[in-house]
Amino acid sequence: MDKISVIEKLTKAIDDSVGDWGRNQYLLKVIENNREITNSDKAYLEKILEINHLTIEAEPKATIISKKDNTIFLNPEMVKCRTCQKPINLDEKAVRQQNLWYHKTCHRQTFGDNYKPKEKETLREKIKVKKDPIQLVLTAAIFVILAGSVYFILGPISMIAMGLGGGLTIYHVIGATGKLYSRNKPGARTPSAFLVFLLASPFIIAGMIAFEGYTLLESPVRIILLWAMTISFWSTMLFVPMAVLSKYREDIQPDVKSYPKVSVIIPAYNEEKVIANTIEGLLETKYPKKEIIFVDDGSKDNTLQIAKNYKDQIKVLSKPNGGKATAINYGIQYSSGEIIVIVDADTIIGRQSLREIVKGFEVNEHVAAVAGNIKVRNQKNWITKCQALEYITGIQIVRRAFDVFGSITIVPGALGAFKRSFLTEAGAYGKDTIVEDFDQTIKLLKAGLITQGSAKATAYTEAPNTLRDFIAQRKRWYRGNIQVLKRHSDALTNPRYGYLQKLSLPYLFLGMVITPIVGFTSTINAIIGIIMGDWWFVLQVSLIFTTVHYLMTALALRIDGEDQKLLGYAGFLVFGFKQIVDALLLKAMIEQLTNKKATWTSAKRIGV
Repeated sequence: MDKISVIEKLTKAIDDSVGDWGRNQYLLKVIENNREITNSDKAYLEKILEINHLTIEAEPKATIISKKDNTIFLNPEMVKCRTCQKPINLDEKAVRQQNLWYHKTCHRQTFGDNYKPKEKETLREKIKVKKDPIQLVLTAAIFVILAGSVYFILGPISMIAMGLGGGLTIYHVIGATGKLYSRNKPGARTPSAFLVFLLASPFIIAGMIAFEGYTLLESPVRIILLWAMTISFWSTMLFVPMAVLSKYREDIQPDVKSYPKVSVIIPAYNEEKVIANTIEGLLETKYPKKEIIFVDDGSKDNTLQIAKNYKDQIKVLSKPNGGKATAINYGIQYSSGEIIVIVDADTIIGRQSLREIVKGFEVNEHVAAVAGNIKVRNQKNWITKCQALEYITGIQIVRRAFDVFGSITIVPGALGAFKRSFLTEAGAYGKDTIVEDFDQTIKLLKAGLITQGSAKATAYTEAPNTLRDFIAQRKRWYRGNIQVLKRHSDALTNPRYGYLQKLSLPYLFLGMVITPIVGFTSTINAIIGIIMGDWWFVLQVSLIFTTVHYLMTALALRIDGEDQKLLGYAGFLVFGFKQIVDALLLKAMIEQLTNKKATWTSAKRIGV
């Protein structure tokens, strides 16, 4: 079967939601670029494309000619010598110098036996970053709308409120140029400027509204809505340019310089439907020095038996059930790699992901952990597609901003890498929390270390595909997040923790505590505002929120190189999905305040 026919069949399978969406997207790129297809991928394609025997008639790969100077090899073409202008025969050894050809003897006569090219003549591989005008247009459009809406629509009160947010943004951008490594940095206890701004802004806005002469009933509506907008605009003003900067830094980052040994640990509990795909995906990753360690945490199904089928290629360990954290700690004991990589049992990582995630440690000697790019592979319905879009926006905009500041707060369990020396120093994974990845990352940041992200280190995970499973998962996440935030609340007032104290932890406080309260009350206030006749103001605010959100989503999809069709679900994130998340966060806060016991829950696997 020719290449075009296979691509057409695979594209149709993607449109019809046949098979694994993430794997389909990956294989489509592999076929388009004439790359080698592994046996497991061939079997998979034969199944979903209904082909008995897959053969792809691809275009022959072009011959790669070495770029190294002063290399003697057979001349593949009849070219002329630069010195004597006579043809160089095919069977004659020649010297290539600065893209020019010489007979061996002519080169010696011209340059001498001891010739060494000048530094300016030496060919150096330059990393050229192709500028994406669409990214620049989207970024500019976001800021034009921010400035225009504030000035022309919302009036002087909003201008002052936005000015406060803009000043805070400039403060953080200037600070980002300083030293990120903060270990042993002394300083008196003081709250972050962002936290002070966050808590003080509603009172400032209230004062301005009272000065403008709004009634007692009108004031709460406008205070809440303008407070929400101030926070949203501040986040946009800071995160969007930082995301673009992070993308640029990633594009110019050189390839990995060395290949330290990597130990990949897979903790698993009752994962029989997905564990085979995860192990096979790891075996097919292209990295020269790796060991794969599977840890069964007392599974009651056939997970351990399936893993034992690969015992000749991986280490298979088993222990009584004690939770994910204990399984990870157990696997670390039997590992020997300089880099520890944690992969969830339902996750398939990209072929180059180990190589890309190792690159993150070469940015700075104090990098303790690198977070992978988590994607949803089972994009079957609106709930999984909303999660896919949520992941993309969160990683490509918010997390990229934290990447610039060296303070990514969650190195995910789906794909996260840690330097063994720093991990050992921080201590083992805590088994007294249900979000062990969040807790461990905060411990590293409190030690004054740096956490980075790697958008090219991809991992495809299986997201909850029903509302019931989604709610169960998020309840666990949010209870655990609030639990960890409370545990490490001391970092909110200690400047020695660097950007963990300045920005990251206050922003988490914003997202987990303030945002659901503001979101819930904003919805109620919007309804009250409409009833009171202030519907035009409510409509303006809603349109601005929605427009900025769509533009940020489009930018995130562009940066990530994802399918722009997902943009159609951006509206669900603003109206519907966000309200569900806010309600779950509020419920998690209430349960935490009432000391209700948090339990581990996991979504039902469908095995795609």
